[in-house]
Amino acid sequence: MGGLANFALLYYVQPLLPTLAARYDVRAGTSAQALSVSTLAMAVALIGIGPLSDAVGRVNVLRWSLAASGALGLASAFVTSWPALLVLRALMGVALAGLPAVALAYLREEIHPSAHPQANAAYIAGTATGGALGRLLPGPLDAWGGWTFATCTIAGVTLVAALAVTLLVPPSTGFTPTPPRVRAVLGGMGRTVRDPVVLALCLVGFAGMGAFVGIYNAIAFRLQAPPYELGHAATLVYLAYPVGIAGPTVARLLAARLGRWPATVLLVAGMAVGTLVVGAGPLPLVMAGLGLLTFAFLGTHSLATAWVVDRARRTGVGTAQASSGYLLAYYTGSAAIGVTATHLWSQHGWLAVTTLSLVLAALAAAGATLAARGERPGPGRGGEGAGGGTTVTDALVPEG
Repeated sequence: MGGLANFALLYYVQPLLPTLAARYDVRAGTSAQALSVSTLAMAVALIGIGPLSDAVGRVNVLRWSLAASGALGLASAFVTSWPALLVLRALMGVALAGLPAVALAYLREEIHPSAHPQANAAYIAGTATGGALGRLLPGPLDAWGGWTFATCTIAGVTLVAALAVTLLVPPSTGFTPTPPRVRAVLGGMGRTVRDPVVLALCLVGFAGMGAFVGIYNAIAFRLQAPPYELGHAATLVYLAYPVGIAGPTVARLLAARLGRWPATVLLVAGMAVGTLVVGAGPLPLVMAGLGLLTFAFLGTHSLATAWVVDRARRTGVGTAQASSGYLLAYYTGSAAIGVTATHLWSQHGWLAVTTLSLVLAALAAAGATLAARGERPGPGRGGEGAGGGTTVTDALVPEG
């Protein structure tokens, strides 16, 4: 429930970008900052919150993450200035980082190893469902009661999740608090950025997430413009999103059969095809294209995160720092490309958004290829290369 509420609160503004543009009298490209400031703040905060949880405890971070983000969400429903909304959304991003930073660590420490895959899969399914509901529900809520009502509803669900975590999640028993090791964290990040394979996989995360969020940001405006003019009904196109939830499972099967690199490149190609189908014109094809794009992206992302963790384990780089480095690139792609895509839509139309997404897909494929070429079997590295290895549920896989 925590993962569901967390990612619903992060992404609920995406289908409401046209509403924000009208409410605060800002341009389409500017409205995307409401999502970008949250994802960028979340990316940066992820680096520090993990070590903080080593000192204050996992459960405390989980509780305060949901409570603080829910409270900030309620406050954002009532602000009347655009800068104030951005400040609150940025603070919300910092608060939201707490749950994904420590949730899987808590599960690893408190649950019997035989139950890890099921527990991790349940958490990941919750985050994916939160991302889906965060895109599907705000449109009807906004149509019924406006921005304030929609925001209060989503924030209220997050506060309920905070209460549930406080009452139902047991204290840590497999964890001993330790002082934050800032030097060790910085050293681990330094080793991460010097690893060419991890850097190449960061390019996959940056470009893949950028292409995905860019399309989803701009489609809300496209479907409210001629020839569609769907109004609030435009959010129904996000019904295509749940199709993508199966992406990580299929990606794991593809990687087991073909190897990581071929599976990743195949899924990136699926993203490119989905992007082209979205631009075809008829609304059913738009929905089909979004479904394919989502399916292929979530599959690509799950393979990349698992690859990063496996690479870190085989080369002695800290898995937490490697995952944090990947997620920093991932959410930076969301923040930077999300704003860029909406600016391109408002100034040059859908063809420009499509072109940007295709270029990013090509970069993601190039990153996967560079990562595969950088893998060299050797002592202590298992010789796994771009083949098998860590499963999807072994890695930190937040929703897209």
